[in-house]
Amino acid sequence: MQRINTFIDMKIALIGYGKMGKMIEQIARDRGHEIVSIIDIDNQQDFESEAFASADVAIEFTAPQAAYGNYLKAFAKNVKVVSGSTGWMKEHGDDVKRLCTEGGQTLFWASNFSIGVAIFGAVNRYLAKIMNQFPQYDVELEETHHVHKLDHPSGTAITLAEDIVSNIDRKTNWAEETTDASLLRVDHIRRGEVPGIHTVRYDSEADLITITHDAHSRKGFALGAVLAAEYTVNHSGLLTISDMFQF
Repeated sequence: MQRINTFIDMKIALIGYGKMGKMIEQIARDRGHEIVSIIDIDNQQDFESEAFASADVAIEFTAPQAAYGNYLKAFAKNVKVVSGSTGWMKEHGDDVKRLCTEGGQTLFWASNFSIGVAIFGAVNRYLAKIMNQFPQYDVELEETHHVHKLDHPSGTAITLAEDIVSNIDRKTNWAEETTDASLLRVDHIRRGEVPGIHTVRYDSEADLITITHDAHSRKGFALGAVLAAEYTVNHSGLLTISDMFQF
């Protein structure tokens, strides 16, 4: 695996030890980093441990209902956080932003840490700017994930949708299962063990333009999270993929 901006002996805490947490652990170790603490649902008391407090950054992948509380526990120990958890922003987004802009804390949050998705997002924004000039094309978005993913649409789909709405004047917002032509329709599919597929379609009477990102595995997400941790060590505040990758 190529080493990019590797910080030898960076101390990482893992919050959440499911499939993603285990994959992040392996990639972090392969890149020369030390895992100093692993916190899962059965050892929440370890947030108070010296080992957790010694971390340069914590990487958090848990459930929407747990993410915000995890941020607060990490911030209480002045540990920076990289998080890919979704579904918490509507209720707690303003408070987290305040903590990072006024409270001196650091959160690198992304709906998707895949390098390929970051590139796809840049293509999506550029294409939307072009298609704003061609009202004969309607646009819709579809995301497909494994059956274990409960929230919908995916955080990545929301990010893509918001970027489209920001660049296409004829779309005022996005919505699921809508027939309103002024809204960007976003559909979700849950099947099998699909890591993640996101498709944007521009359809007209004459032709169809489609862009798709199809993840082969979760490995790209895990690598991106570790790269984000390496970036976060030397940066502060509320950080996003657009800070790390200048497209």
